[in-house]
Parts: sequence; structure tokens; C-alpha cells
Amino acid sequence: MKIKSQSLLIITLGILLAFSSCSTPEHHQAGPVRIAISKAVPEKSYKNYIKWLHAVDSTIVCIDMYHLGVDSALKVLETCDGLLLTGGEDVNPDRYGEKFDSTKCDLPNNYRDTLEIALIGKALKIKLPIQGICRGHQPLNVYFGGTLYQDIPTDVGTTVKHRHPPYKPSNHKITISENSLLNDIVGENTGTVNSNHHQAVNQLAPGLKAVAHSDEGLTESIEFIDTNGRAYLLGVQWHPEAMNWDDPLSTNIAKRFILEVKKHRK
Repeated sequence: MKIKSQSLLIITLGILLAFSSCSTPEHHQAGPVRIAISKAVPEKSYKNYIKWLHAVDSTIVCIDMYHLGVDSALKVLETCDGLLLTGGEDVNPDRYGEKFDSTKCDLPNNYRDTLEIALIGKALKIKLPIQGICRGHQPLNVYFGGTLYQDIPTDVGTTVKHRHPPYKPSNHKITISENSLLNDIVGENTGTVNSNHHQAVNQLAPGLKAVAHSDEGLTESIEFIDTNGRAYLLGVQWHPEAMNWDDPLSTNIAKRFILEVKKHRK
């Protein structure tokens, strides 16, 4: 699948503020589907998330939350139909009650941590579908009270290589739990995913369940235990936007997220 570069639509700060200040719920319902992205620019790799979504529906408007400031981002989120949390920097261990260890953890982006935790809270309150990818699924676990491994090679070992130094992706197998949302989405019990991270879910948060694991037992995907009265939520540790889009562990995830976003819109 190829998406022309001109199909990429990232609304800039000025346009966003103008739209959010003049939009009414009726205006929003009449306009295109809007997905908030926790960070979408400037790095080239971030644009893959938008290409991945547009491969399913090229009319979706993707909105970068990162450059808005927390208060403005929360207001703009109210005009959106879904939230995508993207990959990136390490989450500050202070967020889950541990001390920062510079030998294990990269320098965190405290603003991003604050922004994403706030976006998650707001999205849950207004019942927006949430999709987390790589780093993006880690603050979901932290938000609900879970912890992270600061460094997989140090804390867990190297039985499975989740990235090759320095910061090069690798591939490894995962096993997917039966009777899980993820299993329903991809229709598979096993698969091979790309991997480019050195942190991962450690203590699973209350209310969440791990539904995919690597061979050494690390959590590769999380979702709600009880979905009653809650919007869609799925976190995956791999990068579906950077995989072969014909793989069900890639495109099926985008399709389901967009389906849930459109259901919320109705």
C-alpha cells in the first residue's frame, strides 16, 4: 500500500486553535473524523503513524497534540473522536514510584509524560477510543498504577532481543491470548513483530490484563479486563505502523481502532 505524501494531513497549531475555538458539537459531527496523536512531528518516523491510519481511511484528520500545551490539547481533545499514543522517549520512573537511574533509563521528556497522562485521563472521561503503540502503551499501564522495567537487558535479560544497540530494531515472536480483544482483532495466536524498545511493562496495573507475551514472558499488549461501560483501549509494544501493512498485526489494528473511533463518533 502506498499513500501519496499530499494525503498526509497534520493540522498546525494556528489552524487547531482556530478550529477548536469556533467549533460546536454540531460542526464537529458534520466534519471529518478527527484522531488526536500525542506526538506526530517533526521526526520523519512519526509520519508513519498518519500514513498507517490513512491507508485505512484517507479522510481522517490527524491532529498533533504535542505542540499545543497541555491545557489547549485537552480542549482540542474534546473535539476529537479517538486518541493515538505514539512511540518515543522513556517514561520518567518518578511516574511509577521509582528513582531515575541514568545507567538504565534515557533522559525522560517530562512534558510529554505530563501531556500523555493528562490526555489519557481526559480520553477515559469522555470515553474516547485509545490506541497505544510502543512507548504509547507504557503510560497506559502507568496511568492505572502499574510499573515499567527501566531497562530490559539489565532487569530481565537478553533471551529475546527487543532492539539491537544502538537503537536498532529487531524482530521476535509473540504469543497472543485466546478470548482477548487482540486475538479477535488479528485472528492469530502467534506472530512475529518488530521491536525497538528497552523498557516494558513490569507490574501490570489493576484493571488491565496482558494479552500478548514474548518468549521470555514480557508483556507485549494490554487491554481492559472489564470493558463494560468503557471505550476501546488497546496497547501494543511493537510498531504496527512500521510493519508490512498486509500483516494482521499491523493493518487489522488500524482498522479496528478506526472502526471504534467511528462508532464513538455516531
